[in-house]
Amino acid sequence: MKRLSLYVAALSACGVGLPGVVNAQAGPTANFNVTLTITANCVIAANNLAFGTHGVLNTAITGNTTLNVTCSNTTPYTVGLSSGTGTGSSGTTRFMQGTGSNTATVAYQLYQPNSPTVVWGDAQVADRVGGVGNGSAQALVVNGTVPVQTTPAPDTYSSTVTATVYF
Repeated sequence: MKRLSLYVAALSACGVGLPGVVNAQAGPTANFNVTLTITANCVIAANNLAFGTHGVLNTAITGNTTLNVTCSNTTPYTVGLSSGTGTGSSGTTRFMQGTGSNTATVAYQLYQPNSPTVVWGDAQVADRVGGVGNGSAQALVVNGTVPVQTTPAPDTYSSTVTATVYF
């Protein structure tokens, strides 16, 4: 086997090919481009906010949850929160409503991260919370408060808030 390899190497060095073996030659070439376009994009995910179970609303009840915003790198965004679906909710006035024929409501409010006094809304850009995307999920804390108020009939009170990301 060693002699055959040496023989083939010697013939190749002399430019002699073996029968049945085709010597490949380089032919014409062509170039092509590879591209990818990244567009500004954002997605948002929300976690529920539960204030728990209480008997009398004679002290303020607080709670919080998070929204996760993922935007493409360097994309500026704002996040607005709707007034919710509770009867009487409008602008930044929010209510949770009872179930079935119970028309009673419970007032509550949602505040911007790191602020127990700045209401988080969606009517104007100034009511929203902003940031700049980095390609990873960014958590925004939603702070909630149920203020002291007349306690309605026992029931489960709820509202659905829509979080919208603008970019």
